[in-house]
Amino acid sequence: MIWDKEKECISRKDLMQLQLERLQSTIHRVYKNVPFYRKMFDRVGIDPDSFSSLEDIKKIPFTTKNDLRENYPYGLFAVPLREVVRIHTSSGTTGMPIVVGYTKNDIKIWTEVVARILTAGGITKDDVVQIAFSYGLFTGAFGFHYGAEKIGASVIPVSIENPKKQVKILQDYKTTAIVSTPSYALLIANTIIELGINPNSLSLKYGLLGAEPWSEQMRKEIEEKLKIVATDNYGLTEVMGPGVAGECLYKNGLHINEDHFLVEIIDPESLQSVQEGEVGEVVITTLTKEAFPILRFRTGDLTRFIVGDCPCGRTFRRIDRIMGRTDDMIIIKGVKIFPSQIEAILYETEGAHPNFQIILDREAGVDRMTVLLEMSEFIFSDVMKEQDMLVKQIKKRLLEELGIDTEVKLVEKRSLERLEGKIRRVIDKRE
Repeated sequence: MIWDKEKECISRKDLMQLQLERLQSTIHRVYKNVPFYRKMFDRVGIDPDSFSSLEDIKKIPFTTKNDLRENYPYGLFAVPLREVVRIHTSSGTTGMPIVVGYTKNDIKIWTEVVARILTAGGITKDDVVQIAFSYGLFTGAFGFHYGAEKIGASVIPVSIENPKKQVKILQDYKTTAIVSTPSYALLIANTIIELGINPNSLSLKYGLLGAEPWSEQMRKEIEEKLKIVATDNYGLTEVMGPGVAGECLYKNGLHINEDHFLVEIIDPESLQSVQEGEVGEVVITTLTKEAFPILRFRTGDLTRFIVGDCPCGRTFRRIDRIMGRTDDMIIIKGVKIFPSQIEAILYETEGAHPNFQIILDREAGVDRMTVLLEMSEFIFSDVMKEQDMLVKQIKKRLLEELGIDTEVKLVEKRSLERLEGKIRRVIDKRE
């Protein structure tokens, strides 16, 4: 599998025509086969034959996660179950899991779009790809597995293992590319340091990292510790899994696979499209999905379109890295705060990527925010005076930057709960 220049350098005019044709086909399919969408169209008076431009998509109401949960498990499938060859689900950590299905053709397309992402990130048939995502109902591992095999690379399906075992496999199997969440890649990197292994002794060259927001500072730390080029990628279970968008080696935005996904960015409050380059919520419509097509799905992810051309030559539009989520936005004492703001402050103060969690609770009617910060090699865990000084310094910076008096507590290394390699960033205990 190499870069498909014909598909990924299509003219904007030809691409928009292809998107319109595929959108029209999808709309007719869901109107005919999905009662939820048929009722939606009839309720707001939409004629499936009335779509003559991509702008007409704005006539369609948004699909939300709540809509997906209310149709659990198979209510939004557009094909009979006998045509579904694969079923995956979301984690269900915030309620009823979301069930998605794939036909044989869906799997074929999924394989292709992930292969594009891997190719853009530097992977070729000569690479050995270690997949450190959990294999199971989570989509990440399988998507990258298929894509890497499509390219012709060797695949090591390690899944989530003890980081020391990951490191041993990196050494013994001559792994050249790691696929994981950024936080798990950093855990592996720190394990390598703890074991006294020289990262230059490894064969590792690339990191394909995603499934959680991460900062440019975190990328720099991962690249320096593992001696790799780390690229970002984006996908979500409700739409396909990995393969929606990914960075090329220029690392200046994630190229959207626009021939399969129609992406909008809206203001999460007004629900109107934002101006080009402004930050808003990602809304995705699938254009080729057969088993589980979805129209105008509000992802809750925040980013912006990047204006201009990419030096790599790809003409698909690009989005910036995911900056956070609408449901991760914290409103406390009238102040709006995003976890990314707290991460930036911790980075500056601690000197290395902080693994942290935000706890919100309420005492005597007053909201409180506590930041739990895992110990690291940059924190003197055996010197109480140093710990106290660090905590006071972080509290001062949080107060200065956010205007909120925040409690800060140091916790044991790797004690924060992780799911699929990710730390649950915000826990709101307020009633």
